[in-house]
Amino acid sequence: MELYRGLHNTPKMVDGCVATIGNFDGVHLGHQQMINALNNSANQLGLPAVVIVFEPQPLEYFLQKKAPARLSRLRDKVYLLASQKVDVILSLPFNRHLANLSPQNFVETVLFHHLNVKHLIVGEDFQFGKNRRGNFSLLKKLGEEHNCIVDSLSTVSQGNERISSTRVRHVLKLGNLIGVEKLLGRPFSMFGRVAHGDKRARQWGIPTANIYLHRLVSPLQGVYCINAVIDGELHEGVANVGTRPTVDGTKSLLEVHLLNFNRDIYAKNIEVRFMHKLRDEQRFDSVEELKQQILADVENCAAYFQSHSHCVE
Repeated sequence: MELYRGLHNTPKMVDGCVATIGNFDGVHLGHQQMINALNNSANQLGLPAVVIVFEPQPLEYFLQKKAPARLSRLRDKVYLLASQKVDVILSLPFNRHLANLSPQNFVETVLFHHLNVKHLIVGEDFQFGKNRRGNFSLLKKLGEEHNCIVDSLSTVSQGNERISSTRVRHVLKLGNLIGVEKLLGRPFSMFGRVAHGDKRARQWGIPTANIYLHRLVSPLQGVYCINAVIDGELHEGVANVGTRPTVDGTKSLLEVHLLNFNRDIYAKNIEVRFMHKLRDEQRFDSVEELKQQILADVENCAAYFQSHSHCVE
């Protein structure tokens, strides 16, 4: 799989491609159905399957910290989309220039002039171009002019509700991780590189792997039982997502303590899968109270994993 950042870094696709475009935040089951249709068409036409995403996501550009919490950073999306066997991910920088492109200019510049898209698959509510003035009807018309088939896929529903990134965020905020797993087809996870912290928990005998979230807004907060994937191996643990108010923290941080684990993993990339919520993050009156609560969290997490066989080879 190839990842290209920006159209200027992307080779022209002389023979064409099959493409889809959107945020793909979370890569939920609805997105996965889209990718499946994309891959099927690409295989039939003998062309590469291309997924076009935006960085930052448009609402993040317009709303900044008021934007909806992001489920997947670009690195997460690349990993998740690669697991769906796409050939190319094109990440377009969403900036003033892109935001001001007319629908026609956007389509002709990005999709037809450079990528030579032969089959475009979008969601039924897809809108594009300045002020979101472009719709499926316009896309269909422009596709005919450029010898491109344009199709839309109906949204995927679960029960009486459509599967969407908005719904995943809502269920995640409720702490319903089983419900989230049903929407994603897998546990909700975060990816990141282990960084050095203040070593406070290590002094208490509870060493943590610290991962900075690099998000404007975190999609979840609190203390969780987790599975961490390190070098392809699963390890059980407990994690806190939040700002650490008791020690006057300000930045959102993911802190992971692995059970029965004593290896140096600094600078390693790990995936943290959230399996069960233990409690909300809270401010304690003293650091000693915080320490005692963390020790209790570790015990509660160990008990959870004893009764749930999530961590399997």
